[in-house]
Amino acid sequence: QIAAPIETVHGSLRDFRQWLEWSPWLIAEPECRVEYAANGKSYQWDGNIVGAGELAMVGEKAGSIDYRLTFTRPWKSVNASAFRLRESGGQTSVTWTMDGTLPWYFFFMKGMMTTYVGMDYQRGLDMLKDKLERGSVPSKLNFPGPRAREGFSYVATRRACPIPDLGSKMAEDLTRVHAWFEESGTKSVGQPFSLYHKWDAGKQRVEYTTGLPVAEVPASLPEGLVGGEVPACTVYPVEHTGAYRHLGNAWSSGIMHGRAKVFQQSRKIVPFEVYENDPKEVAEEDLRTVVSFPLK
Repeated sequence: QIAAPIETVHGSLRDFRQWLEWSPWLIAEPECRVEYAANGKSYQWDGNIVGAGELAMVGEKAGSIDYRLTFTRPWKSVNASAFRLRESGGQTSVTWTMDGTLPWYFFFMKGMMTTYVGMDYQRGLDMLKDKLERGSVPSKLNFPGPRAREGFSYVATRRACPIPDLGSKMAEDLTRVHAWFEESGTKSVGQPFSLYHKWDAGKQRVEYTTGLPVAEVPASLPEGLVGGEVPACTVYPVEHTGAYRHLGNAWSSGIMHGRAKVFQQSRKIVPFEVYENDPKEVAEEDLRTVVSFPLK
């Protein structure tokens, strides 16, 4: 749901030059080469991370735009994509779809592909909403390259929950951890963090640990709190500046960089994110979060 007239939304979607501001893929590779057709009805992209292809408008009428989506690298395929718009009470409902096929011997990948493409489309729609309602998208990425990361000990909570509940559950967990630090007089030696042990997009479940670093883990902790350690390692960091609701851009972009063999991720150390400033002290567009992928 976007708080804008249907004409505004339609005009933005048909202007491919505006896609640079909210594309869920181009954000992963800002230097990707993009070329626009003279008639404005198609564009081609060619990148090392996001591959290559073309998006062309093939049909348009009030409340809908249809496209032909062609991938030429890393694999070849042609798909039908579309936007469907419906206005009600000053709000415009936007639905983004894609129809395509897989070779029969990849039948087992249908569910996974549907889930991951859907997650990409949702990230794009969330950014489109901010662009049209706020005038800009509070989500910027930086890829500084591999670097050494010091290890740290921590006191935290660990839980599993539905992915849609992650934000609220994590806020509860950090509140509980902060309360224990205050009650016990323990000093934190770093910024809050979250480790991601398991992310099951198909079942929409996540298992994570969130807490604060300590100089030394206490010998005993109350029920519900755990101690642990992240070893020193080399990481591939993705620096995100902006609202927490767009953190999926950092994670998806890092995964794309891994698939493009920019780095090889360790299977022994789980990826994690560190929150470098406090949402109570800075505006959401200035929030800094570093997502780290430990390397082999």
